Amino acid sequence: MVPVLRTASLTDPTQDRLLGGRVTFFQPKGGYRAAIDPVLLAAAIPANPTDRVLDVGSGTGAASLALAARVEGCQVTGLEVQADLVALAHSSAKASGLSDRVSFLEGNLLRLPVALNPGAFDHVMANPPYLAAGHGNPPPGPARRAATVESDAVLEDWLGFLSVMVADGGTITVVHRFDRTDEVVAGLPKNAGDVVVFPLWQKHQNGEAKRVIVQARKDQEGEILTASGLVLHQPDGVFTPEAEAVLRDAGALDLS
Repeated sequence: MVPVLRTASLTDPTQDRLLGGRVTFFQPKGGYRAAIDPVLLAAAIPANPTDRVLDVGSGTGAASLALAARVEGCQVTGLEVQADLVALAHSSAKASGLSDRVSFLEGNLLRLPVALNPGAFDHVMANPPYLAAGHGNPPPGPARRAATVESDAVLEDWLGFLSVMVADGGTITVVHRFDRTDEVVAGLPKNAGDVVVFPLWQKHQNGEAKRVIVQARKDQEGEILTASGLVLHQPDGVFTPEAEAVLRDAGALDLS
């Protein structure tokens, strides 16, 4: 039986804002806290108002809520193994006025939840744990480790589950460590094409990148494209205007 993680994360959560105040969300003060990665992930989803989107490993709901706030009318479902985070995500959806279009399920991608049907989503997205087990320096605390270090489900499992859940022609989008780009691309299903590798540069293009967005379409053919990506920070550390347009103004990312 796959264990369900339960933490003390509901104790004294903080109330934070995303997208210039468009989204209100709650997250644990001492556990894993969302940064800009889920917002950038959500900005990369080419969703239309009638589309259904699955957010796997949704955590406190940052990516799900950011996408729903940007694309009015789309329906977003989040799947999260940590029960306490699911509860916080529900509260966030209500506080943001998005509970009619955003829902969260407690479940594990290694065992398909009965409430989810394979191939039912136009787009699927994920912000998987960045560290392989036994590599790097895992953070302290079980909740933070669960969010950042692979455990029973490894990267291949995440990508396989995303492929099962998306409809033919739909997009699979992942944000991950830049130094694991080759692993992400290699782990995509064989019938995925139109792959785009979109680096998230720290201060200048072709400089240092810590994160990457990889997107593909199921049951499509096409070459792998490395896009110019997005420069996040100016030399003084302030976000670039292009990054601000996404992170504060709810703009979309053009991965072409």
